[in-house]
Amino acid sequence: MHGPFVFQPGTTRDDSRILSLRHGSVMIIVTAIGTPDSAIERIVEHVERCGLRVNVSRGEQRTIIGCIGDHDRLIAANLGRLEGVEQVLKVGKPYKLASRAFAASPTHVALGDAAGTVVGGRELVVIGGPCSVEGRDMLQHTARAVQASGARALRGGAFKPRSSPYAFQGLGAEALELLAETRRDTGLPVVTEVLDPRQVELVAEYADVLQVGARNMQNFALLTELGQARRRVLLKRGLSATITELLMAAEYILAQGNTQVMLCERGIRTYETATRNTLDVAAIPVLKRETHLPVLVDPSHAAGKADLVTPLAMAAIAAGADGLLVEVHPDPTCAQSDGEQSLTFEAFDQLMRQARVLAGAMGRTIAPATVVESAAV
Repeated sequence: MHGPFVFQPGTTRDDSRILSLRHGSVMIIVTAIGTPDSAIERIVEHVERCGLRVNVSRGEQRTIIGCIGDHDRLIAANLGRLEGVEQVLKVGKPYKLASRAFAASPTHVALGDAAGTVVGGRELVVIGGPCSVEGRDMLQHTARAVQASGARALRGGAFKPRSSPYAFQGLGAEALELLAETRRDTGLPVVTEVLDPRQVELVAEYADVLQVGARNMQNFALLTELGQARRRVLLKRGLSATITELLMAAEYILAQGNTQVMLCERGIRTYETATRNTLDVAAIPVLKRETHLPVLVDPSHAAGKADLVTPLAMAAIAAGADGLLVEVHPDPTCAQSDGEQSLTFEAFDQLMRQARVLAGAMGRTIAPATVVESAAV
């Protein structure tokens, strides 16, 4: 019972937090404050003897025990009579593992293999970088610039889903190699998008976080593959998806055993044309209420215009986001994709300065600016 659970790489299929929902209903046991480990172990043993699956989530004061199985067996188990049980609740929502009720405390997801930055804690994590990887020099230059301003990870697209088949589709495998090289040089974890189930194994070799873009939020074959891959996933909300649909997409990944899932609000399609998408600020506190998973915001794709990115980022921080995903380019006028919404290095640095002030007022922290050595390019 020592605080939030931090998901690290190497999670195995028999981890006690990994469950299958194929067998039916879910009930939650809330233990009394101060219940000893011996009593919790007896509860778990009883539940398992009844032929039910168990998930144990330990918080600072209470432990949440998820019980999964046939509805009749759940009722017959008389869970409320067990020592240390304060309350037994039925999870009525369609998303089970993603539900806030299923965890004793918010989930923290480690960004990289080394101990350090986690998403979902007190620190508000900023991920910066170009929409598309266009070459080694620009990537190295951008990585060092965002790192100097306080970004904790580097984003960059290797495979780009474009509305037009004639638009720049990304450098593919070459971009993955450049991202991995830049990670070695800077120490920044890498976030990049995967488009197809057949790409998961390849992208996982190079990236720390595999991003699911808005167009693929309900690509269930891809979500299932990512669940089995057990790599960190950043799941973006679909263009017209409801919050429940976003959480059900996350459930696909969680149900396969991958507990390293982060959600991303990036704006939804409405009748408004002044912005590229409409940032659903209200979705942030709703998600924080409904799920234990970390919630990030992509103000760049919501805005569609660089001058709107910082105001939307501030709104996201004020609403309780755990992090930001911001597009940054050394020369947005020459960017091969999404140049209009990409920030210059100077604009990104200014965003970070404002964000630190607001984050402090919200009881959060943001990594300080640092001096970073120039890349040898």
